[in-house]
Amino acid sequence: MDVTVPPWEATGDSKSVLSVSQLTQIIKGTLEMAVPSVWVSGEISNLAQPRSGHIYLTLKDEDAQIRAVLWKGSASRLTFDLEDGQDVLCLGGLDVYPPRGSYQLVIREVEPRGVGGLQLALRKLQAKLAAEGLFDPDRKRPLPRFPRRIAFVTSPTGAAIRDFLEVLRRRYPNIEVLVIPAKVQGDQAPREIVAGIRQANQLREPPDVLVVGRGGGSMEDLWCFNDEQVVRAIAASRIPTVSAVGHEIDVTLSDLVADVRALTPSEAAELVVPSSVELTERMASIRQRLGRGLHGTLRQARLQLARYAEHRVFRRPFDKIHERQRLLDDIEAQATRAVRNRMNVAQGKISQAAAQLEALSPLKVLARGYSVTRNERAEVIHQASQLTAGDVVETILAQGRFRSRVESLDIDDQGEQAGSDS
Repeated sequence: MDVTVPPWEATGDSKSVLSVSQLTQIIKGTLEMAVPSVWVSGEISNLAQPRSGHIYLTLKDEDAQIRAVLWKGSASRLTFDLEDGQDVLCLGGLDVYPPRGSYQLVIREVEPRGVGGLQLALRKLQAKLAAEGLFDPDRKRPLPRFPRRIAFVTSPTGAAIRDFLEVLRRRYPNIEVLVIPAKVQGDQAPREIVAGIRQANQLREPPDVLVVGRGGGSMEDLWCFNDEQVVRAIAASRIPTVSAVGHEIDVTLSDLVADVRALTPSEAAELVVPSSVELTERMASIRQRLGRGLHGTLRQARLQLARYAEHRVFRRPFDKIHERQRLLDDIEAQATRAVRNRMNVAQGKISQAAAQLEALSPLKVLARGYSVTRNERAEVIHQASQLTAGDVVETILAQGRFRSRVESLDIDDQGEQAGSDS
């Protein structure tokens, strides 16, 4: 019977020192012997499937997580696709990876068990908030084209703010950036992120844009950006908000509710501010186009002015006035002739009417020796029967008139006046 003696006891020297490799090999052998095969249930996260055909993932539950791998041979036998948030049952053994000194579960078989608890809770919350309209595209606000002040709720010591500021300095220098410190991982992170968002909105001079985010990490690291209070705080922000959670694969609820989603903090800087170089080039291009346009307009105006200068109205400006004056004189003469002709016609008509009136005038009759006799009531006497003896009558002659008194009346048989004496 062979007995394996541990290296630190082989020499009997209590001060024997192991190398890191030797210690790692001892741990590796111990773990592999102690846990050669085991079934493990958990939720998949950080799933990666490189072109090599191997599958790398993390198995987790509410209290712990362990790295795992399916080598290409085992992965090729899978009858379903693996995805983040999936609850699975795995058969495998423990292995130690010496270059990193880390252990992992080498999975040989996988059975699906449905959606993981955390993923299920996330989906329920997403459905609830979507029903309230928090993710509607219509409520998204555009970012200001040229912001003057930006606030970033993040860890002041993280890589996110460094990357963000670096891109800002390159694209749009001299812009004011206010960093509102907050934890972006762990149990306290949601409360501090919410406080930072509210603080930005309560500033006397609020920023033009509010960025909320952090650098990349595992699904667990980013979980605080799925917190309901964080999502509602972003939705309630009066400031246009950018979600800059540095993980291109996972989409958090903060990404869905924000006005703009950036895949990384660096991309957030590119979305928030324009490029000063591009602006300079664009302004130069606009200046050139304006210059060409103004020169072209000026050239056309000069040609038009030259054509106007050759026009008769500018070479002999008073000709038109003289023509109008002659036309006015002609119109005046025509009007005078027309008025004169109308007056002559009217005068002829008046003379004709006057002749007719004169022919019918009683004065003409009187001029032939006739007279008109009226009683005291100015009634014309046509027959003697209209009078009685003693009546005073007035006789009108062609020239003058006289009054007389009726002495007697002579009435013929027909009842007509035969004569009278006065």
